[in-house]
Amino acid sequence: MGSLTDKIRGNWNELKGKIKQKYADLTDDDLLYVEGKEDELLGRLQKKLGKTKEEIEKEFD
Repeated sequence: MGSLTDKIRGNWNELKGKIKQKYADLTDDDLLYVEGKEDELLGRLQKKLGKTKEEIEKEFD
């Protein structure tokens, strides 16, 4: 189904909307995506949500 990085690059606006609906406490800064910096984004989400990288990847599926 493609890597998480591919999903983020291809559909970030759609994914961001779904994540904001599910986790209302996330800010725009938490969800700031810069192409090529997917690991930074995942790190912020891991810290803020208290989830592992694998758990976050499941959120994107």
